[in-house]
Amino acid sequence: MYLIILTYQKDLNEVEKHLEAHRAYLDKHYASGYFVASGAQVPRTGGVILCKASNRGEVEGIIAQDPFYEHQIATYQIIEFTPTKYSEAFGKVLS
Repeated sequence: MYLIILTYQKDLNEVEKHLEAHRAYLDKHYASGYFVASGAQVPRTGGVILCKASNRGEVEGIIAQDPFYEHQIATYQIIEFTPTKYSEAFGKVLS
């Protein structure tokens, strides 16, 4: 599993210009099974995506498709982790 932390590099007006395309990107990767959860940080300084991928290179390839990446709206921190404790409902996501 990977936690992807986006940090905005541009003001919210610029973020808003690309938000519809970013949401379409999210939808594409939810449909493919890569994305498990996502949302805005509070306060709104970026976002967080929980991603199920087989390796970091795969995650980097997915990020490269994000309009926020393409237009340099955000930087991305990728944190790999292995879930060792989780709810029964979340276990279904992992299988």
